Amino acid sequence: MLNIDEMSLKDSRKLLHQVGYGHLAFIYEGKPYAMPMHYYLEDSDIYLFTTEGIKTYGMDANPEICLQVEEVHGSLHWRSVMVNGRAERLTDRQDIERVTKLIKEQNPTLTPAINRTWIDTWGRADVVVIYRISHYEMSGRMTDGVNSQQAIKIPREIHTSST
Repeated sequence: MLNIDEMSLKDSRKLLHQVGYGHLAFIYEGKPYAMPMHYYLEDSDIYLFTTEGIKTYGMDANPEICLQVEEVHGSLHWRSVMVNGRAERLTDRQDIERVTKLIKEQNPTLTPAINRTWIDTWGRADVVVIYRISHYEMSGRMTDGVNSQQAIKIPREIHTSST
């Protein structure tokens, strides 16, 4: 059996800083959705950059979200962090401009939020929306390929009968 270990909060935050993208889960019209999402981590706040659409409609109606971030080096070597919290839509123009600048430094193309297909289909390239996740629970798990059954020999139970 493969050992799966808990990650410390420090290691979980470090993974969030290193990766910068994951999968955002939310509810839209009563159904669960999960979509790729770039994010920006500043201090303890996580910022999500997107354009108007299913994600924004879903998070505006129900701000409860889950962001899953992972680093996979194969089925025996991976790390994963789950962030469960509430998405708060930024409305202050100065906050939006400040965070957009930070996000562009990390992700200059702003993909996947802005791409030609979505711009052509939805006509929404200029409808930028940013959410802040500031109050959340975070947990992380990892494995380094160690198999506990190989590492430790489990003694067989010996049954004896007494007469």
